[in-house]
Amino acid sequence: MAERVRVRSLYPPGHVRAPAYLRGRTGEVERALGCFANPEQLAYALKAEQKRLFRVRFTMAELWGADAERPEDTLDAEIYEHWLERI
Repeated sequence: MAERVRVRSLYPPGHVRAPAYLRGRTGEVERALGCFANPEQLAYALKAEQKRLFRVRFTMAELWGADAERPEDTLDAEIYEHWLERI
């Protein structure tokens, strides 16, 4: 069974790598993609910590609710670990 996660509902200023429309939404980890330098730090020429990157799958019903044309369709997004919380 896939792990359920929620994208943190944070709105910090500056360059971030979590789309606003995914924040606060719940999905399932489809797979881990490895560790990469944090692009949010790289954008400001800072020394970047290694962060795990995950592919997370969301249903259209989760993203758009009753407005979803095909609620069972899915969207996959690559989200860094510091944006995710287990539920």
